[in-house]
Amino acid sequence: MRLITVISLTMMVFGLTACRTESIQPSFKSENTFENGVMQSTPNFAQFREIPIPENATMNLEQTLLFGNDPLVGRLGFKVPYNQSNMFDFYMQEMPKFGWRELTSIRATNSYLMYSKDNRMAIIQLRSTSLNGTEVLFDVTMTKNQSGSSSGSKSYY
Repeated sequence: MRLITVISLTMMVFGLTACRTESIQPSFKSENTFENGVMQSTPNFAQFREIPIPENATMNLEQTLLFGNDPLVGRLGFKVPYNQSNMFDFYMQEMPKFGWRELTSIRATNSYLMYSKDNRMAIIQLRSTSLNGTEVLFDVTMTKNQSGSSSGSKSYY
């Protein structure tokens, strides 16, 4: 009987947290990524000024591969403590504020959003994780112009 009560309470807590709607704000907190030449535990999101990064994001260094920041090209991987639905809405609202134009989006078990800006394309993949979090893979690549060559830079993908 005690086990049933514990399971019921656990399910109720998870059910309540899954239904809440959160207001997610972009994070521009500047933190020292390197101190005395040693990588610190919290990577610095402040350098990514042209893409919205939600507050409380944790960079996944194993998923991150960047080739430049001016302009940003490559993959940025991070996890956030917000559910996938809230993150989808966050990017739909915030990307245009950063000058990105929506091309298409798919809201599903794994959600995708695609945007363009100047001569680049951004593809955002959202995947739910355990405990109501979301893994975000943010890919930015150069696009090709009408003649078939890239717009002044090499395509990295």
